[in-house]
Amino acid sequence: MTRWPDDVLSSPVSGQALVADTPHSLAAGVERWPVIADIPFLRADRRGLADEALAALDGGDAQRALVLLLGDQDNWARTPSPSDADRAALVRQPEAFTFRAAMDLLAFGAVGTYFAHRWSDPTFLSGLALAEAHWNSPSCVFELACGAGHYLREFARFAPLVAGADIVFAKLWLARRYLAPSARLVCFDAAAAWPLAGASAGLVFCHDAFYFLPDKPHVAAEMLRVAGPDGRVLVGHAHNALVDNLSAGEPLPPAGYAALFGMPMLYDDRELTQALIEMRAPVPGTADMIADAPAVAWATGAAAPRVLSGGLTMPPPGTVLRRNPLYAGPEIQWPSERYQREYGPLATYPFRSDVPEQAVAGADAATDRFARHRALLDLPTRW
Repeated sequence: MTRWPDDVLSSPVSGQALVADTPHSLAAGVERWPVIADIPFLRADRRGLADEALAALDGGDAQRALVLLLGDQDNWARTPSPSDADRAALVRQPEAFTFRAAMDLLAFGAVGTYFAHRWSDPTFLSGLALAEAHWNSPSCVFELACGAGHYLREFARFAPLVAGADIVFAKLWLARRYLAPSARLVCFDAAAAWPLAGASAGLVFCHDAFYFLPDKPHVAAEMLRVAGPDGRVLVGHAHNALVDNLSAGEPLPPAGYAALFGMPMLYDDRELTQALIEMRAPVPGTADMIADAPAVAWATGAAAPRVLSGGLTMPPPGTVLRRNPLYAGPEIQWPSERYQREYGPLATYPFRSDVPEQAVAGADAATDRFARHRALLDLPTRW
């Protein structure tokens, strides 16, 4: 399941089909790309790094190749690259580290805080709401900018095949080890040619990332191409150029986003989160109606949104839930002032609660209420 079949991926340089020429590489003629943990590294803008990793793999030093790729970052990174020593420690004994400890060694900084607590962020809930409201029972879900695999973990419960891509190899490696071990993963730059075939995913998803991406017309066209004429594209939490944001990226106004995707169904991102809490269908709006929304979302090829009664928005019955780790005693303790400013105003969990340390999803109405509001969470085993 995790490995890409031959001829499914194509070269981001030549467009030719890539096939396995060794257990650790893909090739199109003389052109070769490294594969580590079943994750092809296809960053056309990192050809030198790819060649260095390939040389290490060809020489039998897989650990050195992984250390090299774990140090690569995107252009938005605010922290220095992790040290060789820290990356080597993680590669030598990965089972010794939790998800959070691994992110510390990889110098994720504020991104690590975001990933560690993403399950209860109101913006994460808006993405789940968007997906459930417009779920089209795809045979394959592809997520662009999937990060460490938070959504892939949820989608895998409902789709036969989930696939994800990110420009940062380290995030994909975390997804493989901690959150989405069965997903097909690939590292590439969305601003370059995509290595995916047209109509290869019935649902293409992107959340809290599209506004950062350069060459948005190209990325939008590629998302629509991969979804195909019968597929669906869902984009969530895209910052609005008309409203100030803590981390603005390079946003467009709602009408600008809509124009790229053929005038899809638009949402105020806050409405999606609120609809999840109220167990109702989210209400779409026009570009003018949501002009004051800090972030927006949209769905292409969409019929009327469904009522958010469960499914993707709730943990499956029988899941062991844990107390939201933001609680220190009965009260929320924010990991940083910035985190509080960004997520506190829209948080769905109470700031003071007697929620139990553990519970089982579906056990009773109180547990379901705590789970819906994210006072109780379905955290990964090695969180």
